[in-house]
Amino acid sequence: MKTEISYRFESSQVANRFIHLLKNWPINDVKTKLFNGGNCVKVNYDYDESGFDYTVAELDDLAEIHGGKEI
Repeated sequence: MKTEISYRFESSQVANRFIHLLKNWPINDVKTKLFNGGNCVKVNYDYDESGFDYTVAELDDLAEIHGGKEI
């Protein structure tokens, strides 16, 4: 199942750092896209239906480290 979550950051520079970290992210294979003037990031990934999927929790933690908030 496809899942989508979005985050807002203080600037496009911070949003780009977040995207860069996700390029080789070991938790799950995610696709990212900037939107809303470049300071927001949309993340898409396949939900692991075999058990509890920690992807959203890990994304939230990583975004929070960079000052991002889920929107």
